[in-house]
Amino acid sequence: MIDLDDIDRAFLRDLARDGTLAAGELGRRHGLSQPAAWRRVKRMEEAGVLAGQRVLVDRAALGFGVTVFLGIKLATKGRVSLEDFERAVTAIPEVQVVQHVLGLFDYRLRVVARDIADFERVLRRRIMTLPGVGQVEANVVLTEEARPGPLG
Repeated sequence: MIDLDDIDRAFLRDLARDGTLAAGELGRRHGLSQPAAWRRVKRMEEAGVLAGQRVLVDRAALGFGVTVFLGIKLATKGRVSLEDFERAVTAIPEVQVVQHVLGLFDYRLRVVARDIADFERVLRRRIMTLPGVGQVEANVVLTEEARPGPLG
């Protein structure tokens, strides 16, 4: 684990909002030179605190206006292997995230669709036909607020 000071945490907050910020800009915002800011960013990258940059895609702008979280409980009869289920579910393009979880369900999926009718099609034709699917619970996302989470 790496020790982070207040400036490191400020860098993380800034980079969580905009991963394209250059070291010079980070330095200007927080009273450091470009080389000093670059060294801090490099140190956090080498420690694994910063693990690449990501682009946020606006799903609604692409026509995917519905997001649904699905809880999937695998059937106990003829228990399918977790690998078979995972391989099949990750092949569905509308499934954006697959999480193997503990609790009431075995898996939690984040599914995007154009609208509710499109989601129903994905659910009936793709997800419910996956090997081993038993119980399914759907939660439609009404609003979402992105939070950077704890940063040291």
